[in-house]
Amino acid sequence: MSAPPEPFDVGTLDVGHGHRLHYEQVGNPDGKPAVVLHGGPGSGTSPTAACDFDLDRYRVVLFDQRAAGRSTPHASESGVDWASITMGHHVADIERLREHVGVDRWLVFGASWGSVLGATYAERHPERVSELVLAAVSTGTAADIEWLTVHAGR
Repeated sequence: MSAPPEPFDVGTLDVGHGHRLHYEQVGNPDGKPAVVLHGGPGSGTSPTAACDFDLDRYRVVLFDQRAAGRSTPHASESGVDWASITMGHHVADIERLREHVGVDRWLVFGASWGSVLGATYAERHPERVSELVLAAVSTGTAADIEWLTVHAGR
């Protein structure tokens, strides 16, 4: 496995309700835009999440979802407003990030929990999705989430 790519842009985005998303862009700034939706929820983006892309051809946007990874506040902190961490908020965050980084349409790549989020985003914003790539697809049910977070590692 190769080393994680160096980002050409790193920042935080205020998405309201006290939440700030950490994001990075890697690859070719003029390349085909793609956004990576990490699994979890709560885990954050892996440093190697963009390694599946040809970084000479793609502009890959990586971000940590609400309360995950390097976004703040983290789910482990006391006083987190759980009512502000819903599917609707996550989808709105992706849209806000898309606008912030100046992308019209992008490839949406989601794995595990990110597959649920990616499919929901594509359903609600089809005009913003050029392609949809889903891996380790989950239905997002409580039973699926329990299997992924508790039983799959056994």
